[in-house]
Amino acid sequence: MKVLMSGNEAIARGAYEAGVRFAAAYPGTPSTEILEQFCKYDGVYAEWSPNEKVAVEVAIGAALAGEKALAVMKHVGVNVAADPIFTVSYTGTNGALVIISADDPSLHSSQNEQDNRHYARFAKIPMLEPADAQEAKEYIKLAFEISKKFDTPVFLRSTTRVSHSKSVVSLGDPEEYINKTGFVYDVEKYVMVPHCARLRRMEVEKRQQALRGFVETFPENKIEINSTDTGIITAGMPYNYAKEVFPDYSYLKLGMVYPLPEKL
Repeated sequence: MKVLMSGNEAIARGAYEAGVRFAAAYPGTPSTEILEQFCKYDGVYAEWSPNEKVAVEVAIGAALAGEKALAVMKHVGVNVAADPIFTVSYTGTNGALVIISADDPSLHSSQNEQDNRHYARFAKIPMLEPADAQEAKEYIKLAFEISKKFDTPVFLRSTTRVSHSKSVVSLGDPEEYINKTGFVYDVEKYVMVPHCARLRRMEVEKRQQALRGFVETFPENKIEINSTDTGIITAGMPYNYAKEVFPDYSYLKLGMVYPLPEKL
Protein backbone atom coordinates (compact mmCIF):
# COMPACT_ATOMS: atom_id res chain seq x y z
CA MET A 1 0.00 0.00 0.00
CA LYS A 2 1.28 3.45 -0.93
CA VAL A 3 0.24 6.70 0.75
CA LEU A 4 1.31 10.33 0.75
CA MET A 5 3.22 11.13 3.94
CA SER A 6 5.37 13.88 5.39
CA GLY A 7 8.81 12.92 6.61
CA ASN A 8 7.61 13.17 10.21
CA GLU A 9 4.63 10.91 9.55
CA ALA A 10 6.96 8.45 7.82
CA ILE A 11 9.38 8.41 10.78
CA ALA A 12 6.48 7.58 13.10
CA ARG A 13 5.28 4.85 10.75
CA GLY A 14 8.75 3.39 10.37
CA ALA A 15 9.19 3.24 14.13
CA TYR A 16 5.88 1.45 14.49
CA GLU A 17 6.78 -1.00 11.72
CA ALA A 18 10.11 -1.63 13.48
CA GLY A 19 8.28 -2.84 16.58
CA VAL A 20 8.77 0.29 18.67
CA ARG A 21 6.15 0.63 21.37
CA PHE A 22 7.73 3.35 23.52
CA ALA A 23 8.43 6.96 22.55
CA ALA A 24 9.04 10.16 24.50
CA ALA A 25 9.50 13.66 23.15
CA TYR A 26 9.48 17.36 23.83
CA PRO A 27 7.55 19.33 21.17
CA GLY A 28 9.25 21.77 18.85
CA THR A 29 9.10 22.44 15.13
CA PRO A 30 10.13 20.66 12.96
CA SER A 31 9.87 17.53 15.13
CA THR A 32 6.44 17.80 16.78
CA GLU A 33 4.34 15.71 14.42
CA ILE A 34 6.45 12.58 14.94
CA LEU A 35 5.05 11.87 18.40
CA GLU A 36 1.62 13.20 17.42
CA GLN A 37 1.46 10.54 14.72
CA PHE A 38 3.16 7.75 16.64
CA CYS A 39 0.68 7.94 19.52
CA LYS A 40 -2.18 7.10 17.14
CA TYR A 41 -0.95 3.54 16.57
CA ASP A 42 -2.39 0.66 18.57
CA GLY A 43 -0.52 -0.71 21.53
CA VAL A 44 2.05 2.06 21.92
CA TYR A 45 3.05 4.22 24.87
CA ALA A 46 3.89 7.83 24.03
CA GLU A 47 4.52 10.78 26.33
CA TRP A 48 5.30 14.48 26.15
CA SER A 49 8.10 14.90 28.66
CA PRO A 50 8.81 18.04 30.73
CA ASN A 51 11.93 18.67 28.62
CA GLU A 52 14.24 16.91 26.17
CA LYS A 53 16.60 15.64 28.89
CA VAL A 54 13.73 13.83 30.60
CA ALA A 55 12.54 12.45 27.25
CA VAL A 56 15.95 10.91 26.62
CA GLU A 57 16.24 9.61 30.17
CA VAL A 58 12.91 7.80 30.15
CA ALA A 59 13.72 6.41 26.69
CA ILE A 60 17.05 5.18 28.05
CA GLY A 61 15.16 3.50 30.88
CA ALA A 62 12.90 1.71 28.41
CA ALA A 63 15.89 0.65 26.32
CA LEU A 64 17.78 -0.66 29.34
CA ALA A 65 14.68 -2.74 30.15
CA GLY A 66 15.06 -4.35 26.72
CA GLU A 67 12.63 -2.26 24.67
CA LYS A 68 13.10 -0.46 21.38
CA ALA A 69 12.78 3.15 22.53
CA LEU A 70 12.48 6.42 20.63
CA ALA A 71 13.35 9.93 21.86
CA VAL A 72 12.30 12.90 19.69
CA MET A 73 13.29 16.57 19.74
CA LYS A 74 14.32 19.46 17.52
CA HIS A 75 17.95 20.41 17.15
CA VAL A 76 18.19 22.79 20.12
CA GLY A 77 16.66 20.11 22.32
CA VAL A 78 19.78 17.99 21.91
CA ASN A 79 21.63 20.70 23.85
CA VAL A 80 19.22 20.18 26.75
CA ALA A 81 19.55 16.39 26.53
CA ALA A 82 23.32 16.27 26.00
CA ASP A 83 24.18 15.03 29.50
CA PRO A 84 22.37 11.66 29.32
CA ILE A 85 23.13 11.32 25.59
CA PHE A 86 26.89 11.42 26.14
CA THR A 87 26.67 8.88 28.97
CA VAL A 88 24.39 6.40 27.18
CA SER A 89 27.01 6.33 24.43
CA TYR A 90 29.26 4.72 27.07
CA THR A 91 26.74 2.37 28.68
CA GLY A 92 25.06 1.09 25.54
CA THR A 93 21.37 0.34 25.38
CA ASN A 94 20.60 -3.36 26.07
CA GLY A 95 17.48 -3.02 23.88
CA ALA A 96 17.70 -0.32 21.23
CA LEU A 97 17.57 3.48 21.38
CA VAL A 98 17.13 5.99 18.54
CA ILE A 99 17.27 9.74 19.10
CA ILE A 100 15.66 12.02 16.52
CA SER A 101 17.36 15.36 15.96
CA ALA A 102 15.12 17.47 13.71
CA ASP A 103 17.45 20.23 12.53
CA ASP A 104 16.19 23.53 11.13
CA PRO A 105 18.47 24.99 8.44
CA SER A 106 17.48 28.59 7.58
CA LEU A 107 15.83 29.02 11.00
CA HIS A 108 12.23 28.63 9.85
CA SER A 109 11.09 28.30 13.47
CA SER A 110 14.20 28.34 15.63
CA GLN A 111 16.52 30.59 17.58
CA ASN A 112 19.68 29.28 15.94
CA GLU A 113 20.93 27.20 13.03
CA GLN A 114 23.12 24.53 14.60
CA ASP A 115 24.25 21.46 12.69
CA ASN A 116 23.76 18.44 14.94
CA ARG A 117 25.90 16.18 12.81
CA HIS A 118 28.63 17.50 15.08
CA TYR A 119 26.86 15.94 18.07
CA ALA A 120 27.24 12.51 16.48
CA ARG A 121 30.98 13.02 16.14
CA PHE A 122 31.28 14.56 19.60
CA ALA A 123 29.38 11.78 21.40
CA LYS A 124 30.65 8.99 19.10
CA ILE A 125 27.14 7.94 18.17
CA PRO A 126 26.30 6.81 14.60
CA MET A 127 23.96 9.04 12.61
CA LEU A 128 21.68 8.39 9.64
CA GLU A 129 20.16 11.11 7.47
CA PRO A 130 17.23 10.49 5.06
CA ALA A 131 16.55 12.55 1.93
CA ASP A 132 12.78 12.04 1.65
CA ALA A 133 9.81 10.50 3.42
CA GLN A 134 10.32 6.97 2.07
CA GLU A 135 13.91 6.99 3.29
CA ALA A 136 12.78 8.47 6.59
CA LYS A 137 10.54 5.43 7.13
CA GLU A 138 13.24 2.96 6.16
CA TYR A 139 16.13 4.68 7.94
CA ILE A 140 14.41 4.70 11.31
CA LYS A 141 14.07 0.93 10.98
CA LEU A 142 17.74 0.63 10.03
CA ALA A 143 18.65 2.84 12.97
CA PHE A 144 17.05 0.41 15.41
CA GLU A 145 18.83 -2.51 13.76
CA ILE A 146 22.18 -0.73 14.09
CA SER A 147 21.44 0.20 17.70
CA LYS A 148 20.73 -3.41 18.59
CA LYS A 149 23.66 -4.81 16.62
CA PHE A 150 26.29 -2.47 18.07
CA ASP A 151 24.73 -1.84 21.52
CA THR A 152 24.71 1.90 20.88
CA PRO A 153 22.25 4.76 20.68
CA VAL A 154 21.76 5.99 17.11
CA PHE A 155 20.91 9.46 15.89
CA LEU A 156 18.50 9.98 13.02
CA ARG A 157 18.88 13.52 11.69
CA SER A 158 16.02 15.07 9.82
CA THR A 159 15.77 18.63 8.56
CA THR A 160 12.79 20.92 8.05
CA ARG A 161 12.44 20.15 4.34
CA VAL A 162 12.43 16.41 5.00
CA SER A 163 10.19 16.67 8.05
CA HIS A 164 7.51 18.77 6.38
CA SER A 165 7.62 17.89 2.69
CA LYS A 166 5.46 15.02 1.46
CA SER A 167 6.15 12.15 -0.90
CA VAL A 168 4.81 8.68 -1.66
CA VAL A 169 5.63 6.07 0.97
CA SER A 170 5.19 2.30 0.72
CA LEU A 171 3.75 0.91 3.95
CA GLY A 172 4.80 -2.36 5.50
CA ASP A 173 3.40 -4.56 8.22
CA PRO A 174 4.53 -3.86 11.79
CA GLU A 175 6.76 -6.38 13.50
CA GLU A 176 5.05 -8.54 16.04
CA TYR A 177 5.69 -7.23 19.53
CA ILE A 178 7.78 -9.63 21.62
CA ASN A 179 7.94 -9.38 25.41
CA LYS A 180 11.41 -8.30 26.43
CA THR A 181 13.70 -9.99 28.93
CA GLY A 182 14.03 -6.89 31.12
CA PHE A 183 16.96 -5.14 32.70
CA VAL A 184 20.22 -7.04 33.16
CA TYR A 185 22.00 -5.99 36.35
CA ASP A 186 25.58 -5.04 35.44
CA VAL A 187 27.30 -2.40 37.56
CA GLU A 188 30.40 -2.03 35.39
CA LYS A 189 28.29 -1.51 32.27
CA TYR A 190 25.59 0.81 33.54
CA VAL A 191 26.89 2.69 36.60
CA MET A 192 29.17 5.42 35.24
CA VAL A 193 31.31 6.22 38.22
CA PRO A 194 34.87 6.96 37.02
CA HIS A 195 36.23 3.43 37.43
CA CYS A 196 33.45 1.93 35.30
CA ALA A 197 33.41 4.82 32.84
CA ARG A 198 37.10 4.31 32.06
CA LEU A 199 36.39 0.69 31.16
CA ARG A 200 33.40 1.63 29.04
CA ARG A 201 35.46 4.32 27.29
CA MET A 202 37.58 1.55 25.78
CA GLU A 203 34.42 -0.26 24.67
CA VAL A 204 33.28 2.89 22.85
CA GLU A 205 36.53 2.90 20.86
CA LYS A 206 36.12 -0.79 19.99
CA ARG A 207 32.60 0.01 18.81
CA GLN A 208 33.91 2.91 16.74
CA GLN A 209 36.31 0.62 14.94
CA ALA A 210 33.52 -1.85 14.20
CA LEU A 211 31.27 0.96 12.93
CA ARG A 212 34.02 2.30 10.67
CA GLY A 213 34.18 -1.09 9.00
CA PHE A 214 30.39 -1.39 8.85
CA VAL A 215 29.84 1.99 7.19
CA GLU A 216 32.16 1.18 4.27
CA THR A 217 29.66 -1.40 3.00
CA PHE A 218 26.46 0.16 4.37
CA PRO A 219 23.99 -0.26 1.46
CA GLU A 220 22.37 3.16 1.91
CA ASN A 221 25.65 4.85 0.95
CA LYS A 222 24.89 4.80 -2.76
CA ILE A 223 27.04 5.65 -5.79
CA GLU A 224 25.42 6.99 -8.96
CA ILE A 225 27.81 7.15 -11.92
CA ASN A 226 26.94 9.65 -14.65
CA SER A 227 29.66 12.11 -15.59
CA THR A 228 33.18 10.80 -15.03
CA ASP A 229 34.47 14.37 -14.74
CA THR A 230 32.52 15.65 -11.75
CA GLY A 231 31.18 13.94 -8.63
CA ILE A 232 29.33 15.30 -5.63
CA ILE A 233 29.34 13.80 -2.12
CA THR A 234 26.12 14.73 -0.36
CA ALA A 235 23.43 13.54 2.04
CA GLY A 236 19.85 14.27 3.03
CA MET A 237 17.79 16.97 1.35
CA PRO A 238 20.84 18.62 -0.33
CA TYR A 239 21.03 15.50 -2.52
CA ASN A 240 17.68 16.46 -4.05
CA TYR A 241 18.78 20.06 -4.58
CA ALA A 242 22.03 18.99 -6.22
CA LYS A 243 20.31 16.47 -8.51
CA GLU A 244 17.89 19.15 -9.67
CA VAL A 245 20.67 21.59 -10.59
CA PHE A 246 23.30 19.08 -11.78
CA PRO A 247 21.44 16.03 -13.13
CA ASP A 248 24.42 14.82 -15.19
CA TYR A 249 26.98 14.72 -12.38
CA SER A 250 27.92 11.60 -10.47
CA TYR A 251 26.94 11.24 -6.83
CA LEU A 252 27.95 9.53 -3.63
CA LYS A 253 24.81 9.86 -1.54
CA LEU A 254 25.48 9.09 2.12
CA GLY A 255 22.78 7.44 4.19
CA MET A 256 25.09 7.28 7.21
CA VAL A 257 26.78 10.62 7.81
CA TYR A 258 28.73 9.50 10.89
CA PRO A 259 31.06 7.77 10.93
CA LEU A 260 32.05 8.76 7.41
CA PRO A 261 32.97 5.96 4.99
CA GLU A 262 36.42 7.42 4.36
CA LYS A 263 37.64 4.64 2.05
CA LEU A 264 34.44 4.81 -0.02
